[in-house]
Parts: sequence; structure tokens; C-alpha cells
Amino acid sequence: PIPMISLVTWCFLALLYFQPCLQDKTCVVSMKAIQVAEAGAPEVMKIAEIPVPTVGDNEVLVKMEFAGVNPVDTYIRSGNYPVLSGYPYTPGRDGAGVIETVGANVKDFAVGDRVYVTGGSTYAEKAVKPTGQVYRLPDNLSFAEGATIGVPYFTAYQALFHKAHAQGGQTVLIHGASGAVGLAACQLAKARGLTVIGTASTDKGKAAVLQAGAKHCFNHKDDAHFQEIKELTGGVDIIIEMLANVNLARDLPILAKFGIVVVVGNRGTIEINPRDTMMRDATITGMTMNNATPEQTKTIGAALFAGFENGTLKPVIAKTLPLAEAPQSHKDVLEPGACGNIVLQVNN
Repeated sequence: PIPMISLVTWCFLALLYFQPCLQDKTCVVSMKAIQVAEAGAPEVMKIAEIPVPTVGDNEVLVKMEFAGVNPVDTYIRSGNYPVLSGYPYTPGRDGAGVIETVGANVKDFAVGDRVYVTGGSTYAEKAVKPTGQVYRLPDNLSFAEGATIGVPYFTAYQALFHKAHAQGGQTVLIHGASGAVGLAACQLAKARGLTVIGTASTDKGKAAVLQAGAKHCFNHKDDAHFQEIKELTGGVDIIIEMLANVNLARDLPILAKFGIVVVVGNRGTIEINPRDTMMRDATITGMTMNNATPEQTKTIGAALFAGFENGTLKPVIAKTLPLAEAPQSHKDVLEPGACGNIVLQVNN
């Protein structure tokens, strides 16, 4: 009798506590999230209690387990990229978790589905997403691994196959291949039958690049590596360029005829000799996933699911930090010698 009385009493008290929210539709349920009120250093990111966002008819509410940390998050926070939603905003473009609520028109997802998401506002306990930014998480991947898919793998796939039109038998040079996008590109290119050459700045990074599928890896701190790559290959068909302001002028002379450089990352300006493009009928193209079409992202999502499910692709996690250490994660992700992905654990 005593345990039953205790349970009844507890339920009665709980009902009294929650009754105002049940009766008042304006009652606000809150969650923890990182908020940025103004552009600035990593320390502008603060944990705050904010309302749980409302779910629209074509959206789902995801309980975030992990959020991915990417360099682009730091560019937005610092003010170098525009904040499309205005201030204050919640950072983060990648995450993974479980669907808690589905909108009235949602047919492809259900409560309880394990998913990874793209788009924005993932440094939070919950996030509302349109279904076009939600993808099923393969059973053999953890939530932490799922949080590393969006920016790294979608960017790598877009660069290789939608921009460079990479084909088996070609040779691809991936600069900064030990970073999140670089390792994803190595895995994807290897799986498609390309000969992969990577660059990294540490022995640990070089080992990770080779493990991800590269046949050769050079130290990009050594200026001789450009000439060494040219002598090894006679000219590469594709270059995935992560730091164009440093490398682009030296990329062009090591391209094969009709070669292409896809600029994925850049942090400044550079002068090039246009004749280096003329002599090779070379192409320089830039990209950002913001310009990807819904058809392209749908194709990428399907291809990645197959690759993760069959084990061809495997995310590499370098560091896991709690949500409260988001400022530190923004420092770490820009450190030279990056080797894999950084994730934030959102819900314990």
C-alpha cells in the first residue's frame, strides 16, 4: 500500500505542476541551446534557456544527441559569413538524434526514427527541421558519427562528383586531406576507383589519410611536394582545394590537360597566372553547399546511406566535447594539423 500511495501522490503532484501548461497553450517549454547575440570571438557563444521551436506541418522536431563542429560554423560566428536568421541565433549545421514530433503532412518519417540533419541550429537540445534536411541514420552508425556527415561528406561528394565529375581511373589530389572534408573525400574517391593523393602536415594526419584510402600522402609544409606530385603523376586530373589562397597558384602547373580545381575552402586572396589555365584547358570552379539543388542533396543522401551501410564509408571522430565547451571546439576546429571531426555531446 505504501508504494502505491507514494506513486499516486507523485502523479497528483506532477499533474498539479504541469496542469498550467496543459491548459494554457501559450505556456513555453524551454531547452538548452548555444546562443550567439553578436559576431565575435568564440566566447560570444553562451548556453541559454530558449523556447523549444514550434513544429510546422512539413517539419520534424529532433532531440539532438550530438552536433558536428565545422569551420563554416566559426566563419558565421565571427561575422565573415552572413547570419541568415539574424541575431541571436543558434550555431551548428550538422547533428544527429531521434525524431520526437512530426508535422501533420510528414509521411516519410515517424516518431522514434534515428536521423542525421543538415541546415542549422544544431547546437541545441532540440531542433526543428524541414524534411528536406533530414536523413535516416544507418543502424551501424552512432549518433556521434551521424553528426559528422552533413558538411564533410555532402561537401566532399558535391566537389568530387557534381562539380569535378570524377570518374574511376582518374587521379585526384586532396589538399588538407586529414581534415573532416578531406578524409570524407579520400573515402569517396577511393570507393569510386580514383587514385587518391593527399596532403597533411603531421605524421598522424598522413597516417589517417592513407587509412582513408589515399595511395600517397605528402607533407604540405614541404614546398617540394608540388614538384614531387607532378613527377609522380605527370599531372593530376582533379584537385580538391581546401586553402586556395595558399595553394591555387601552385595547383595549376601540376594539373593534367583538361584538369579541374574545385575550390572548397579559402581564407584570403591570391594572384595566379591565367596562362597556366590556358596551356592545359584547365578549369577553376568554386562551390558551397548553399547552392546545391534539392535534387543534388537527395542524390548525395542516397549515395552516402549506401556507403555507410555497407562499410565503405566510415566517419572519423577526433574529439568529443560537451555542449558547454562549444567555444573551445571553435578554436580546436581551426587548429593546423586537424585529423578528423569534432562533435559536441548535446544530451547526456
